[in-house]
Amino acid sequence: MFLEILNKIKEYDTIILHRHVRPDGDCIGSMMGLYYLITNNFKEKKVYRTGDALPEYLGLYGHVDEVSDELYKDALVIVVDTATENRICDSRYNTGKFLIKIDHHDDSPEYGDICYIDNESPACASIIVDMYKAWNKEDPSITLSKEAATALMLGMVTDTGRFRYRGTCRKTLENAGLLLDSGVELDDLYASLYTKDKEELKLQGYVCENFKVTENGVAYIYFDKETMDKYGVDKDTAAACVNILDSIKGSLIWATFIEQNNEIGEIRVRLRSRFVAINEVATHYRGGGHLQAAGSTVYSEEEKEALLKELDSLLKEFKENNPERY
Repeated sequence: MFLEILNKIKEYDTIILHRHVRPDGDCIGSMMGLYYLITNNFKEKKVYRTGDALPEYLGLYGHVDEVSDELYKDALVIVVDTATENRICDSRYNTGKFLIKIDHHDDSPEYGDICYIDNESPACASIIVDMYKAWNKEDPSITLSKEAATALMLGMVTDTGRFRYRGTCRKTLENAGLLLDSGVELDDLYASLYTKDKEELKLQGYVCENFKVTENGVAYIYFDKETMDKYGVDKDTAAACVNILDSIKGSLIWATFIEQNNEIGEIRVRLRSRFVAINEVATHYRGGGHLQAAGSTVYSEEEKEALLKELDSLLKEFKENNPERY
């Protein structure tokens, strides 16, 4: 199927890349890696990137182009790292002439004229590396530039938690090695991703002092607008605090609730876990994702408590059946 995608790229003069709303590192890394992979090897192609605002920590890597409606008429559209159509940023994705989906989420349905899903891959960026290898084997003149490799490494290190999360395997590390051989400067990449402002560090202290734990061990923290304003951080920075809770003994599920400060009372939820599959619970609350990394949305204190109750029940059952794993 990778060669089918290559042939479609060769066929079209205009290519428009889409990704999901509220992008993370893998989303941006996959898009930018594919962008550079195409533009560096097919210089005659016009390639455009669409999307919404970026989290601050991704500002160095993500760029958005102005794309007119007219450009879609004869365009190849490629959507990366987006499981469901309702999460694609910019609804014009389905107005192109041909649509390709490349994704790795566990609950990813098929859409598009070509749909490639590998839910065993820990990052969509790793799929793009696999695709490059297939292209290069078919045509050795297709190369991987340093800028493409750096973008793809961004995707891989963020979605694997520096290669700590489920799905990381020999091929993952081999793909990372190929990127390093292509010129990635890992210390520079990590510095841009993990250096924090003073406000973020103070917020981490707030999390450590104020998180709560359910009866069976679900750790969680709630961020309202006043707290985020007090520490001078945005909603994305607050949401990223979910992983501060990942090392509490006995807490195999952790969550952040982030007040969106809009008229409909939206509260975004980030869910993470160790060992326990949580994505099905996320689907009960307008969300989904990976087995151990998902998101959802609730609209009231009652829904928040209901979600925590489901997670708590899930964790209780897991602990009863797996006493050796916590």
